[in-house]
Amino acid sequence: MLKKNTVFITSLVATLLFIFLGVFFNDFVNQSFSLIVGGIVGYFGWFFILGGFLFLVVGFYLAFSKYGNIRLGDDTDRPEFSTSTWIAMLFSAGIGVGLVFWGIAEPVNHYQNPPFGEGFTAEAADLAMRYSFFHWGLGAWAIYGIVALCIAYFHYRKRLPVLPSSIFYPIIGDRIYGPIGKTIDSYAIFMVALNTAVVFGMISMQLTSGLNSIWDVPNNLTTQMIVIGVLTVIFLISSSTGLKRGIKYLSNTNMLLGFLLLSIIFLLGPSVQLVHILISSTASYIGTLIPASLRLETFAEDPWINSWTVFYWAWMCAWTPFVGSFIARISKGRTIREFVFGVFAAPTGIAIVWFSIFGGTALHLIHNLGFTPLIDAVNADISVAFFAFLGYFPYSSVLNILAVFLIVTFFVTSADSVTFTLGMYSKNGDTNPSNAIKMTWGILFAAAAVVLLMSGGLDAMQNVIIAITFPFYILMVFMCYAIMKDIKKNNKLSNETPHPYLKSNEKTINMYKQAK
Repeated sequence: MLKKNTVFITSLVATLLFIFLGVFFNDFVNQSFSLIVGGIVGYFGWFFILGGFLFLVVGFYLAFSKYGNIRLGDDTDRPEFSTSTWIAMLFSAGIGVGLVFWGIAEPVNHYQNPPFGEGFTAEAADLAMRYSFFHWGLGAWAIYGIVALCIAYFHYRKRLPVLPSSIFYPIIGDRIYGPIGKTIDSYAIFMVALNTAVVFGMISMQLTSGLNSIWDVPNNLTTQMIVIGVLTVIFLISSSTGLKRGIKYLSNTNMLLGFLLLSIIFLLGPSVQLVHILISSTASYIGTLIPASLRLETFAEDPWINSWTVFYWAWMCAWTPFVGSFIARISKGRTIREFVFGVFAAPTGIAIVWFSIFGGTALHLIHNLGFTPLIDAVNADISVAFFAFLGYFPYSSVLNILAVFLIVTFFVTSADSVTFTLGMYSKNGDTNPSNAIKMTWGILFAAAAVVLLMSGGLDAMQNVIIAITFPFYILMVFMCYAIMKDIKKNNKLSNETPHPYLKSNEKTINMYKQAK
């Protein structure tokens, strides 16, 4: 079976090849791809900025237009999961791990080096909150959401396989089943797999830092490898239980643990000031959304926007095949309007609350109370930032334990979702992939993370990931064109009949059956 699965084999070989390069030719890869990334950011940073805004506009246009009532599925279909569980699942699989990693570090970084103006000022603190909202808000979720919407629409509404290549049917037709389509799917798998291995290594570093803070566990490679082994066992067990059990229960657990930690910090921190931060920074974020989304530092020698916004949009693009397909898989039965509001707005609201409480409290400690060692901790090691922050509160050991559990459940949910999605891709869009294929990817992630940590290749691979996402970002623009073209042409067709492309084309029907 695997011999015939060119998508799985091609993507697996490509992933292993780049990990091999990162391990044995670390300096060469780092230098080469640093130059490539510098060229992409320098010459095409505007494209990342403009594209991010385009995805946001297209999503909200479809939601507020007459097409917003189109259901992702048959007209009689209804959602498989409750709204609360759905939001918990898409949030946990999307940026939950990132919020824990950057929840303290990003506002503190912006406070020191704001996008404009002087650092270490009240104005810099306000800007730090606004741009943290911006980087984890609507813009980020528009990048995820537009891919998710396209996959859900063409799979549930048009009966095409749940694969990135299916989105391009209005453009290339039956060729989605040939070399072009397989190349797109292989590329998507490779991009996600490589990114997951890197994130796996980063999370193991953060957890090791946390264990060192709580129990003085040695913060070294051996501990990181043990952490990777434990996490791998946990998420493979979760993955084997299926979508409706493992991921569902873990996502709800994530939300409960996150809400508990948020509530504790809110009550122990400057509660009134945090409410002010939430209200004021949200208003500032909404009021400057369009200017910030299109902001380009035209005359700056070392543009801040390239180091942060362009980097973020590229990094999040690397996750879109996984996050998009996973969100699509759990969104059957929702209308386009429900989908956009849920995927774009709900996680944005959670991120705003998260940064208001954690980031706002961190800035209060530094700016109002003068606890500048927190800045030194963030600058020394970002993976330590969250635990260094918790050390300023009573019962910090308990809070650290809670934070470790939160990171573990967030990561396990994300890893579970990744293996599920890559399992779908590797089996031609099978929405219930086998445990064997999921575990193959899971073991690969763990092994790759270990060898990258051992070789010091994580930094090099981060540059590789940014470089390889650029072509996919271009493909996302064509995805917007494809869904707009199809919706405007076929929105009056009844979904009780097969996809019009399939109904009128016997060759395509046979191809579709073979793909399934």
